[in-house]
Amino acid sequence: MKDKLLLFFFILLFIISTKAQQLTIDADYRARGEYSHGFGTLISNDNDAGLFVQQRARLKFGYSDKKVAAFISFQDVSVWGDEPQITAKDNTNSFSLAQAWVKLMASDSWTIKAGRQILAYDDQRIFGGLDWAMQGRFHDALLVKYTKGNFKMDIGMAFNQNGVSRVNTLFDPNNGGNARGVFDYKAMAYLWLHKNWKIVSGSLLFVNNTYQNLQGEIPVEGNVNRQTLGAHFKISPTKKLKFLVNLYAQTGKFSKSVDLTAYNSLLEINYKPKKTLFGVGYEILSGDDNGTSDGEINSFFPVFGTNHKFNGFMDYFYVGNHANSIGLKDFYAKVVAKVGENASLLVKGHYFSADKEINNESYLGTELDVVYSKKIVPYATLKVGYSHMFSSETMETLKNITNVSDTQNWGWAMLVIKPNLLKWKKSN
Repeated sequence: MKDKLLLFFFILLFIISTKAQQLTIDADYRARGEYSHGFGTLISNDNDAGLFVQQRARLKFGYSDKKVAAFISFQDVSVWGDEPQITAKDNTNSFSLAQAWVKLMASDSWTIKAGRQILAYDDQRIFGGLDWAMQGRFHDALLVKYTKGNFKMDIGMAFNQNGVSRVNTLFDPNNGGNARGVFDYKAMAYLWLHKNWKIVSGSLLFVNNTYQNLQGEIPVEGNVNRQTLGAHFKISPTKKLKFLVNLYAQTGKFSKSVDLTAYNSLLEINYKPKKTLFGVGYEILSGDDNGTSDGEINSFFPVFGTNHKFNGFMDYFYVGNHANSIGLKDFYAKVVAKVGENASLLVKGHYFSADKEINNESYLGTELDVVYSKKIVPYATLKVGYSHMFSSETMETLKNITNVSDTQNWGWAMLVIKPNLLKWKKSN
C-alpha cells in the first residue's frame, strides 16, 4: 500500500510539473520520549512508570496555480521498537494518508475545498488539528469558504460511511469494537462566521453532528442530532493587554431517549508589558452527577478540539476521557518568559474542581506544567516538559484508582524538524 501510494504521487508530480505554477515538498519529523508516572489518570503503587519514544514522519506535497490547489500528505506514526528490525512489511499498520484535498478558487472571494483536511478554528476548543497527537485529527469533508475584507465565512459538510453500500446507510462508529462513537459522526454540517474590528475579533460557530443509533455497539436504524453553538472573542484594548472569551452550548439528543443540555465558558486575561507574558483564566465545562437516569445529560464535551492545549498537559480531562462526567472548573495562571536567544519558558498552574460534587466534595487536584522551548535552527525546535499532579481523594474516586502512588508526574522531550525540501515556482 505504502509503495503504491508513493509511486502514484511521484508519477503524478512528474506529469504536472511542466504545467504547475508552484510545487512544494515539505517534511515533518518529530520524535518524543516520555516518562509516564500518572499521565492521563492516576497511577497506583502496583504499577511502574512507563517509558517509550514515539515518532511521526510526514511527507507533504503541494501544488497550486491560479484556479486550483491540491495537497497530499503521507505519514508514519510508530513507537521505537514496535517493528522487528528485519521485516518486509508494515506489521503495525503505522502508515496512513494524513491529508488529501483539492481546492478550487471560484472567484476572488469564494473557494471550494474537498477531501481529507484539518479543521481548526479560533483557539481550537471546538475544532482543532490536535497536532500534539502524532497522528493528528482530520475530517473527510467539503468546505465552502468566503472571504471579503475583514469578514470570513466557512460552510462545512461531511457524510461518512464504512465503505461502499448499495443497501442502506447504517454507519458503524466502533471500527471493529474500538468504541469511538463520540468522535465518529455519520454526518456533519457547520457554519463559522468571523469578523475583525479595530480592537475586537469575534467568531460565531454552529455545528450539527448526526450520529447513528446504536443498540449496545451495533448500529440500528435511525439517527440522533447534537448541536454545538457559541462564540469566541479576542479583545485587545492595548498592545499589552488581551482578553479571550468563549461561550458555547450543546443541545439536541445524546441518544434516542436522552436529551443533551450543556455549556462551556472561558475568560482569559493576558498581559505582556515587555518580553514576559502573564496570564490568568477560568473555564467551566458543565457536568452531570446522575448520568442518563433522568433522561437528560448535562456534560459538555469538546469533541473535535485540541484538548491537550486546555485543562493541564497531563490530559486528565477531555482527552479521550471524562466524557459524560461531572464536568470541570479550571482556574489557571501562567507565565511565558524569554530565557535566551530563540528560547522560552512556560510555567502554568491549574486548580481543578468538579462542576458537580462527588460525596459533597468538589476539589480534584492541582497541576503544575513547565515547558522549555528552544529553536535550534529556523526549521527545528527542541521542547522539554515536566508536569506534576497533586491529586485529592475526590480525584481518586473519580478515576476509580486505589492504592494511589504519592507521586504523579510526567516528563517528556521532543524534537520537531519541519524543513522545506523543494519549492519550485514557474517563471513568467
